[in-house]
Amino acid sequence: MPEDILHFSGRYLDLIERDGWEFVSRNNAHAVAVLCAVTPEDEIVLVEQYRRPVDTRVIELPAGLVGDTGDPEEDVLEAANRELVEETGFEASALEVIMECPTSSGLTSEVITFILATGLRRVGPGGGDETEDIETHVIPLARVDEWLAERHRSGMQLDPKIFAALHWIAQRSA
Repeated sequence: MPEDILHFSGRYLDLIERDGWEFVSRNNAHAVAVLCAVTPEDEIVLVEQYRRPVDTRVIELPAGLVGDTGDPEEDVLEAANRELVEETGFEASALEVIMECPTSSGLTSEVITFILATGLRRVGPGGGDETEDIETHVIPLARVDEWLAERHRSGMQLDPKIFAALHWIAQRSA
């Protein structure tokens, strides 16, 4: 196994070199949970928030870090439901791991876990924690392509993970 060279360690990220390849690794969490959240009325739950790296608001799936609350052993499904409630105000009665995959394998060692969240019920306001400004969107699946296209035409950025989620949701409905 090649030896890692640590070039920089920040509050949340490390810049590492391995075999001449530089990449970023999280140092404050051990996983990322990404939610494909579907209401009993066949609506997908999306979030909108400002993202500094791209300097604009982005439509995304609800998601969050696993183990960033001080529990290095935090379970991905527990973190997923915690993040779902925090960001959207919905709680899931059923959570199912769909797939684990890299977010950007040429840039980061980060691996995300896509989770199907069903049996949703509203339990709070959502909006994120005190450091976040999250707007929740609940969109009928039958209309989501049109809704996303409208947002994109208006200049909004769309996280491509949404389209993976829509594929998996459609596969489960077929």
